[in-house]
Amino acid sequence: MSEYFVTDIEITQFKCFSDFTVSGFKRVNLIGGKNNMGKTALMEACFINLHSIDVDTMITVIHSVKFARENLNFISQGIDDLKLLNATPQYSAKTNLSHKAFYITENNAKKEYQFVINDWSKTIAEKDLSLSFVFFENILFIDKFGWSDGDLAKAFHTAQRLGYEFQLNRSLKEFDRSLEGIQITGDQVQCKTHGVFLDINDFGGGLKHYLSILCALCVCKNGYLFIDEIDNVLHHSQLDNLWELILKLSKATHCQVFATTHSEAMPNYLARMARKLDDQAISYTLLDRNPQHELVVETLGFQQLTRNLD
Repeated sequence: MSEYFVTDIEITQFKCFSDFTVSGFKRVNLIGGKNNMGKTALMEACFINLHSIDVDTMITVIHSVKFARENLNFISQGIDDLKLLNATPQYSAKTNLSHKAFYITENNAKKEYQFVINDWSKTIAEKDLSLSFVFFENILFIDKFGWSDGDLAKAFHTAQRLGYEFQLNRSLKEFDRSLEGIQITGDQVQCKTHGVFLDINDFGGGLKHYLSILCALCVCKNGYLFIDEIDNVLHHSQLDNLWELILKLSKATHCQVFATTHSEAMPNYLARMARKLDDQAISYTLLDRNPQHELVVETLGFQQLTRNLD
């Protein structure tokens, strides 16, 4: 395991979690459970911890987590950046790598923002707070709505620059033999089929989601990729190929992957492909509630997951 991979996280406070610990993360991690168990929130807690290295990057990731949840509302309402930041009044989590925390306090009608990064902390009054957004190219989040055309075009250009264009085109043919290549025009992503380039959105959501994951894996070298509802809009016949590419590319690029799923079958797809490739760097974290309605967690590694296949 790479020394910069997250192996465990202790969430003191964030959304539905309070003094909650998960351990056993590997290079490729699947998070499952029923609705409203906190699958996405657990992934977000890891995302915030890893992305926050100073005030600007912490503001960016906390803002983007809320934006990902609410982006459809902004079509009609517009974006209030400070409101998005204020939607997360407290966050505190410690991983094997670092401790990060964020608190919003209000006294005498004066709001303050406290940022904590390991042993360093800074408090900023609301009137002095400047919202500057700084993103890392190799720490990416694909939300359940998928990437915009612009996000995908940017990632594809970066993957091209890093020398992955041939591999992406080959993977595209594994998804659909009629696909012959990709071209980018501005923010428009086009795929060639039967000699004609068509907008990627004309092929349905599955192809765009698949290509987004592949491009992100190429881009996130020595970094982290988070995928919400990984099997969303994908037919089950594509899942073996998807996990094979995720396992191979994440190993080649030293990228740690976190993904959520509602499917009870998805861990078996991951385990079968990991066994085929003899890649033991996988985990499956299952969130549930006990009879007292408290959140509980179970994390299975390669041995347990592959044993369940037999």
